[in-house]
Amino acid sequence: MTIEIGLARPSDGDALGEIHASAWSAYEPFFEPSFYEKAVAHRRGKWHAAPAEGTETVLLARLEERPLAFSCYGASAHRASAAEVYDFFGHPDGWGSGIAAALMAATLSRMERDGYGSVHLWTFRDTPRSRRFYTKTGFVESRESRRYDFGEGGLIDQVEYVRKVP
Repeated sequence: MTIEIGLARPSDGDALGEIHASAWSAYEPFFEPSFYEKAVAHRRGKWHAAPAEGTETVLLARLEERPLAFSCYGASAHRASAAEVYDFFGHPDGWGSGIAAALMAATLSRMERDGYGSVHLWTFRDTPRSRRFYTKTGFVESRESRRYDFGEGGLIDQVEYVRKVP
């Protein structure tokens, strides 16, 4: 099993969008169907510009040459000297393959190279799969929480996870 991880390129926009849209299947129960459909369509198309802009670091992981996971991070607006993981998604076809753990290790390594000493992220309170994954990869719950509006007017409970880099 070969996993390759590298910086996403502008030409990877379709692959990033497909991963993001497919991974959002885990969030379907949290939203009204009409909003969910629009949110998935938005995620499918939003990744064409991000790698070219260079304001965030986007890493793409491939398993046997198939793009199946990505991470997106940058400087935290809320924690000095910290990075924030804005997006970390894996296509359901890659769940359980080890690609996400490899991507997280590469992401943390890159953060260290970029000079970050710590990292934080937010995830849905009621998604045990993601919460187990972050704990397995060395994150701990910070005890901070927030109610976040994804644009449909409803508030989703999120919890924050933190860890040292690497």
